[in-house]
Amino acid sequence: MKGFLTALVTAFGLAVAGAAKAGYDEGARSYERKDYAAALAELRPLAQQGHAGAQNLLGEMYFFGRGLRKDEREAAAWFRKAAEQGDASAQYNLGVMYANGRGVPQDFREAVAWYRKAAEQGTALAQYNLGVMYANGQGVPQDFREAVAWYRKAAEEGDALAQIKLGLMYELGEGVPQDLREAVAWYRKAAEQGNVLAQFNLGVMYANGHGVLQDFREAVAWYLKAAEQGDARAQYNLGLMYVKGQGVLQDFREAVAWFRKAAEQGDAFAQNNLGAMYEHGRGVPQSAVIAYALYNLAAADPSDEDKPRKNRQRIAEGMTNTQIESGHALARELSKPGNFARALAAAEREAERA
Repeated sequence: MKGFLTALVTAFGLAVAGAAKAGYDEGARSYERKDYAAALAELRPLAQQGHAGAQNLLGEMYFFGRGLRKDEREAAAWFRKAAEQGDASAQYNLGVMYANGRGVPQDFREAVAWYRKAAEQGTALAQYNLGVMYANGQGVPQDFREAVAWYRKAAEEGDALAQIKLGLMYELGEGVPQDLREAVAWYRKAAEQGNVLAQFNLGVMYANGHGVLQDFREAVAWYLKAAEQGDARAQYNLGLMYVKGQGVLQDFREAVAWFRKAAEQGDAFAQNNLGAMYEHGRGVPQSAVIAYALYNLAAADPSDEDKPRKNRQRIAEGMTNTQIESGHALARELSKPGNFARALAAAEREAERA
């Protein structure tokens, strides 16, 4: 299930039950200080005595290999001990282990069962993941209404992922009547928490006037927030806004800068548009070789339809064989991990000398 491995790391950071026996608070404080030897000395005896919070933390230590050898099976065993005592964090953690087949055989039904136990205790992450299981039909029959119900519980607790999912359900009309204003409202809640996907989605809603009055400046503002967090789609869309002068003054150099960031991450749309900027010399030196190389990169990704292939074919008609060979060579350099910016800068310097 998409997003579960990220949730796995997040889940183990949940607060556990308050100390029921002497030493737990000290063990937990030692763990937070990353003094794992001291934490283990306090927590292991308590876990062996049946302290659910200590069992859950000990499971985390085994999962991450903090203070002892990493052992996912042992982690799952300790999570189970705590979960069977009703510890909500451990129930959630055990659900994640089953959902991902970590330390136990993958079993979506078991994952759902443990998520449900934690969700019914009000654990927002469990409510969110239970919603995902219903939305995807994993371990339960697919049921968008039930997914919405669980997303809403988590969203109202402030969970940003749930707020995004709920917004998407309203945008698509899945499990609820389509309501773009409601979609915008939930996207905004998550975006204001700094969630990059929500910031991008909110930018799209403003750019298209969906659920809000069309406002290019607002679209740019939200794209910028997401772009600065490294979101390639936001970087690409921000580049388009600068090309078109929507919400900002038209600025080809700024457009190139954002296309370049997205292209370096492998975004085919950005690679294609960056190629067009080099082909026409907008914000950069004109260079058929660089344009050809970028079209070539974009053409390797089928998601951008036939535009890059058509662009590559068109520009090749006016190039010499030597230029085409140079374009292929540059494309190979650009595609090497971590080499995009360096190779592009070198090619641009060569174009300026030509």
